[in-house]
Amino acid sequence: MLFLVGALLVLGVVLGVVAHVPAPVSLVAGLAIALWLALFAARERLFGHRRAGRLDHERGGVR
Repeated sequence: MLFLVGALLVLGVVLGVVAHVPAPVSLVAGLAIALWLALFAARERLFGHRRAGRLDHERGGVR
């Protein structure tokens, strides 16, 4: 519950900042965040499954 309150507080601060900066700054920041999330998702998709599969194999378990 405390995590949820903290997340909402951070969201409120971020939205407050976005409301006061010029639109191009908000767009650049949004694109930077989207690129970061896309790279993270691609990395997890490519390397996360291999790593998890190898760990399961080492334990002798079946996926």
